[in-house]
Amino acid sequence: MTIQNGCCLSICQYFFEYYTPKILIIRSLKVGTLNRFAQALVVAYVIGYVCVLQKGYQDTEGILSSVNTKVKGIALTNTSDLGVRIWDVADYIIPPQEESSFFVLTNMIITLNQTQTHCPENPKTGVLCNSHTECRTGYRDTRGNGVHTGKCVPFNKTVKTCEVQAWCPLEVETDPPQPPMLADAENFTVLIKNNIRYPKFNFSKRNILPHINKTYLERCVFNRLTDSQCPIFRLKDMVAEAGEDFQNMAVQGGVMSIQISWICDLDMPSSWCVPKYVFRRLDNKDPENTVAPGYNFRFAKYYQNSNNVESRTLIKGYGIRFDVMVFGQAGKFSIVPTLLNIGAGFALLGVVSIVCDWIVLTCMTKRNQYMEQKYSYVDDFGLLSNEST
Repeated sequence: MTIQNGCCLSICQYFFEYYTPKILIIRSLKVGTLNRFAQALVVAYVIGYVCVLQKGYQDTEGILSSVNTKVKGIALTNTSDLGVRIWDVADYIIPPQEESSFFVLTNMIITLNQTQTHCPENPKTGVLCNSHTECRTGYRDTRGNGVHTGKCVPFNKTVKTCEVQAWCPLEVETDPPQPPMLADAENFTVLIKNNIRYPKFNFSKRNILPHINKTYLERCVFNRLTDSQCPIFRLKDMVAEAGEDFQNMAVQGGVMSIQISWICDLDMPSSWCVPKYVFRRLDNKDPENTVAPGYNFRFAKYYQNSNNVESRTLIKGYGIRFDVMVFGQAGKFSIVPTLLNIGAGFALLGVVSIVCDWIVLTCMTKRNQYMEQKYSYVDDFGLLSNEST
């Protein structure tokens, strides 16, 4: 019974122990320096990084944005197929409107006067033959140009291929012209209209800033050094800022990004919230991997003569696609994040005391003396037992 009573007493004493902080002032150059240095680091982190750099006193919100573009420019070509021809915006912007992007035609391979008829298939599709028995009627090759008729016909003086029902004559397999047909496209300009909104802060703005009037907009062109807020951009300048040559890129085509950044501190005047533009090339430009380079697609223009015979002009168009990407974040003072970051700072100061206590009690030469002064025990159970007797 004595042992059991002793165990119960020990358990009760441990269960009913209460810890209260004790202030122990240690006058030590090493400990004092370490403590103040750690506190200074915490204060510098909270004030310098959290509050100043990260603006931890602000509530933030992401951006809502819409983009509209308008390209202008005239190009002149003189080819054996088309002769002298003027190209305006209705000819080289395909399609007329896209969501946050636009495509500018810079080069092309043209096949004129195609009609629905029969003609020999292109040998590159692998349909070489010597007799009609080698051609299957109705066969469709996904990489071919039409439906096989079952006949083997001469493609040229030395090669025979299976005949197909298709748009004839077939497109000529050749490399795009160099220099590009629409070399003048480098001087085309694009007006980018970007409207942004931060609903939480009821703040709206657009990249055509309040000081921009109609007269200024008619003559300005974006320049990084002299006119960085003009919303009209020359295509050649954008490609050059991405480290590319427009004429080289225009041959095979490519993909460019126009990045508009809105980083707004709404505690400051609204005039400080202005867009910043960055231009990058997005498509792969690897000299060791030249398979399927650039950007191209096919489209056709259809005609019908007086005999109701339909024909078309097939165009394999090469060009540059510009994707407009808008990024942004706005911040404004709010009491909630301010209190949260202040509380986090006080918590870090508490950690400094814990670290210093651990160093004093484990690493210092007088740690045993500090231990005796740090912890004191008051046994209230003994006092209660004496009072009861």
